[in-house]
Amino acid sequence: MSQHVWDHPEPLSLDSAPVPEYGAGSLADLLPTLAAGMDVPDVTASLTELSPADRNCVFLIDGLGWEQLKTHPDEAPFMTSLLGSSRGGTGRPITAGYPATTATSLASVGTGLPPGAHGLPGYTARNPETGELMNQLRWQPWTKPGKWQPYPTLFQLADAAGVHTAQVSSPHFQNTPLTKVALSGGTFHGRLTGEDRMDLAAEQLAAGDRSLVYTYYAEVDGKGHRFGVDSDPWRGQLMYVDRLVQRLAEQLPPRTALYVTADHGMIDIPFDEQHRIDFDEDWELRAGVALLGGEGRARHVYAVPGAESDVLTCWREVLGEQFWVASRDEAIAAGWFGPHIDERVYERIGDVVAAARDDVLIIASEREPKESAMVGNHGSMTPAEQHIPLLEVRS
Repeated sequence: MSQHVWDHPEPLSLDSAPVPEYGAGSLADLLPTLAAGMDVPDVTASLTELSPADRNCVFLIDGLGWEQLKTHPDEAPFMTSLLGSSRGGTGRPITAGYPATTATSLASVGTGLPPGAHGLPGYTARNPETGELMNQLRWQPWTKPGKWQPYPTLFQLADAAGVHTAQVSSPHFQNTPLTKVALSGGTFHGRLTGEDRMDLAAEQLAAGDRSLVYTYYAEVDGKGHRFGVDSDPWRGQLMYVDRLVQRLAEQLPPRTALYVTADHGMIDIPFDEQHRIDFDEDWELRAGVALLGGEGRARHVYAVPGAESDVLTCWREVLGEQFWVASRDEAIAAGWFGPHIDERVYERIGDVVAAARDDVLIIASEREPKESAMVGNHGSMTPAEQHIPLLEVRS
């Protein structure tokens, strides 16, 4: 059993949680803004700092947070030179959305909707129809994609409006359910190497008078999870992807805006009991809990029916100085998942939602052995996780 030692009995005020800038400066606002600038109907440009372009390219670097980029100028000289261009020349980041995790963020990018609407509210979330945890990155157990996320993507809307639309990514992602619900529309082009993706993205931009092209690179995130942000392998990936950004920027056809962004940042968590609280070894945290969802820094806690208030009280007492611990309705009212929640999404959110403020994780060593062993982590609302670049290059 882990021991909890607290200096201050007061739990964190939910008012102190830095809620993402939905509707004005979040990842979900990017594609609607670009699409509106290309005269795609029924979309709104809410990232008002951005100027329209005929051709738009979004290069999403998985795991490259604003803070990590700013602290590694030597490894990323080209992107560092673009920091002042971020968010339409304001030199400011945008926010990922809550939770700051890949499946949620990719759905926010592609649909232009916050998590409470698109309905992918975490790494894992309960399916109210089956009562099972659904892994929304791996789509296990399989769930009908169009029922889980019924909204059209911005790529589909752009394609229908006559914009040349393409995704250039790893062939592995071509037919995944996450791609289907978040990033489909137009044509998918699978390329294995980063260089090939950059070259093809530039070709696709030139293929239409109005073009919307999305491309993606995963391994900055992969090395961060395995070795940590600032490790040699992570730095090597940052150096590599910096060259990819420059390669693409130098090939842009006329009238193009390239936006380099990310799905979340990352934070390293020490391997000790103070920083890694093991749910599977902690009888207090387990009491009354039917399912543990989400991930270490952004937990969805599903209570046994009737135990919801007891679980909330216990989690607040045990974790409330290091985590913002909210009931489902409190998290919704605070705007964590966006300004409104679709009815189909409501029960996917935990009865208790716990978002880390400090450098701490709730791991589950038995039920989540791989995730529990990761060095770098993300998910919560801290600047290291939430703030992401929106670097801009124009031709």
